[in-house]
Amino acid sequence: MIKSDYLKFLKKQEVVGKPIIDKIGKLKKFYLPLSEWIYSVYKKDNKIKIIGLSGGQGAGKSTITGILKIILKKEYGLNLCVFSLDDFYKTKAERKKMSKNIHPLFLTRGVPGTHDVSLINKTIKKLKKRNFKTVLIPKFDKSIDDRCKKNKWQKIKNPPNIIIFEGWCIGARHQKNSELKKSLNSVESKNDINLKWRKAVNKHLKNQYKKLFNRIDKLVYLKAPNFHHIFKWRLLQEQKLKLTSKSKKTMSESKVKEFIMFYERITRHMMRDFSKISDLTVFLDKRHRSKKMKFY
Repeated sequence: MIKSDYLKFLKKQEVVGKPIIDKIGKLKKFYLPLSEWIYSVYKKDNKIKIIGLSGGQGAGKSTITGILKIILKKEYGLNLCVFSLDDFYKTKAERKKMSKNIHPLFLTRGVPGTHDVSLINKTIKKLKKRNFKTVLIPKFDKSIDDRCKKNKWQKIKNPPNIIIFEGWCIGARHQKNSELKKSLNSVESKNDINLKWRKAVNKHLKNQYKKLFNRIDKLVYLKAPNFHHIFKWRLLQEQKLKLTSKSKKTMSESKVKEFIMFYERITRHMMRDFSKISDLTVFLDKRHRSKKMKFY
């Protein structure tokens, strides 16, 4: 039963000319062991657990959470609530205000400081309440770069056993100020000469994001082979979006290259820091397959 539901789900994820390889191998070597581990975390005291799922752009976080939802429900009878850091981006109007008051680069969504952390905390609190009532989780439309209206938000009607909180920088730690001095790319060297943006982002990581990430019970980190593959996978995402949503605006290759520069500093830092922040690291190969899983 799990196998057929799993294959059906993957079929929906595929686009013409981009087949997903080694489906059964991934199920046996990756998805089933990962699900069993999450179940074992929950069974220690049968209390709601927050599992963080972190990894660079296009690492496959959304696909993984969709499959975990199937396996943990069918095999273990657990209710999952899955939400993304991306869905909690501040509105375009809020980011415009930040770009005027703090730094112009805050208009571009992505980095710490561009999420509504207060709303995330309130949402988690509601999801963990004993007297559970339907919880609304925001939805962000990347094609219009703004939050959807409330009638499009995700409705969680049943209390979850497991909350999976996924996002590109979940669990990231701040850097020393001395590490911020050298520019990594043209976004930093041309637009952040005085380091104001970098320092503001770093401060957000050090303060409100650190408190948020401390709420996570276990963190799974998806490690890409290198930063170049983050770019390739993010570009693939954009190509898929173009094929599946003809009405939606998509980015060109040069735009994707520029866009991921905003994420580069923290992504590279996490690729060095993963063993200190994660409870489980999944090492991915160039073709998105799990090479090995390492527990810490």
